[in-house]
Amino acid sequence: QVQLAESGGGLVQAGGSLRLSCEVSGRTLSMYGMGWFRQAPGKEREFVATISTSGSRTAYADSVKGRFTISRDNAKNTVYLQMNSLLPEDTAVYYCAANILAAATLEREYDYWGQGTQVTVSS
Repeated sequence: QVQLAESGGGLVQAGGSLRLSCEVSGRTLSMYGMGWFRQAPGKEREFVATISTSGSRTAYADSVKGRFTISRDNAKNTVYLQMNSLLPEDTAVYYCAANILAAATLEREYDYWGQGTQVTVSS
C-alpha cells in the first residue's frame, strides 16, 4: 500500500514563498510519476505540476509556470513543490499524487493521493 503525506503548507503574504513536501512510503518512489494538484474553495481540483520517475521531465499548468518548480529526491522518497511569487489566487489545498511509471497531467491517471496541505496567500 502506497501512502503519501504532504507537509509545508501555511499562511504567507503575496509575493512570498513556500516549499511543499510529499513523503512517499510503502513503495519505492522511483517507480512513480508524481504530480501536484490543488483545489480552491468552491472549485474543482486542478493540475499544478508533474515530474517523471527520474526527474528528467516536468510539466506545469500555465498559471504557475515560471513561479513553481517540482523536484524529487528518490533517495529520500520525497517530492517537492517550490512555490515562489505566490498570489492570492494560489490559495488552495494542495495534494500530491502518484502514478505508476509515468508523469501525467490528468487527475484520473493517478493511483494514489495524499490528504492535502492548506496553502493560504494573503493580499
